[in-house]
Amino acid sequence: MVRAEQSELSGIANFAIAIELQRGAYKTMSLDLDIQRALVMMAHPDDPEFSAGGTVAVWTQAGVEVGYIIITSGDKGTDNPTIDSTELMRIREAEQCAAAARLGVKHVVFLRYRDNELQPTIELRRELAREICRFRPDAVICQDPTTFYFGPTGINHPDHRAAGEAVLAAIYPTARDWINLPELKAEGLQPHKVREILLSATLSPDYWVDITPVIDDKIAALIEHRSQIKDPDGLAQRIYERSRVMAEGRPMEYAERFKRISMP
Repeated sequence: MVRAEQSELSGIANFAIAIELQRGAYKTMSLDLDIQRALVMMAHPDDPEFSAGGTVAVWTQAGVEVGYIIITSGDKGTDNPTIDSTELMRIREAEQCAAAARLGVKHVVFLRYRDNELQPTIELRRELAREICRFRPDAVICQDPTTFYFGPTGINHPDHRAAGEAVLAAIYPTARDWINLPELKAEGLQPHKVREILLSATLSPDYWVDITPVIDDKIAALIEHRSQIKDPDGLAQRIYERSRVMAEGRPMEYAERFKRISMP
C-alpha cells in the first residue's frame, strides 16, 4: 500500500484552483444530521460520485467539511489495450480529484491498493482506522458489504463489498480503542468514535437525502471521470432517471438513499 494525498499527485497539485466551485443559492442548505466533518470511504475513483455525489454536494454546501479516502486507484478499470496500469492510475486519480473539487471536497487520499484484488484484511482495516483518526469525522459514507447483486441483471463489484466490510471494521472496533492500534499514539493520533454511518448501494434503505437542488452538480462531477464515461448525455439521463426512482414515495424529486447506522 502506498498512501498519496491530492497535494502530492504529480501534475494535478493545482486542481482545486482550476475549477470554479458554484455554490451560490444552496449555501444555506439545512441538514437533519448534526455533523461538521464527514468521510466518504470507497473502493474506486468515481464510486463516491455515483453512490453519494448529491449527498456530498448537499453537505459541503451546508458547510460540512468532507474528505475522500479512495482505497484503490481503479488501475484495471479500462477496456483500452494501449494503456497500462500505471498510466491509468495517474489518469483516474486526476479525474477523482477534479470530481471532488466539483463537489467542494478538498481532502482526497488514495491508498493505492490493487484494483479488483481488494480483501478486507487487518492491514487494510488499520490503514482505514488511521485515516479515521486523522480526519475525525462525525459521519462516514461507505459501501454496503452485504449487497452481492442488484436484481437479475447486476452483480456488485467484489471490491465494493470488501471495502464496505473493511470500513465498518475500521470504524468499530479498530478506530475506537487504543489497544487496537497502539502505534497511533506514537503518531500523535487519538482514538475516534464515528457517530453516523450511511451505507450506499444498499438493498434495505431507510434514509433518503433530497438531492434535487444539486443533481446537476452530481452529474458534472461524474463527467469528470472521462476515462470511464463514453456517453455523457446518456449518463446524465440515467442519473436523472435513477435518482427519480430513488425518490419515489418521498417528498422530493431526486434522491440518494442509504442504510443508516447511528452509533451510541
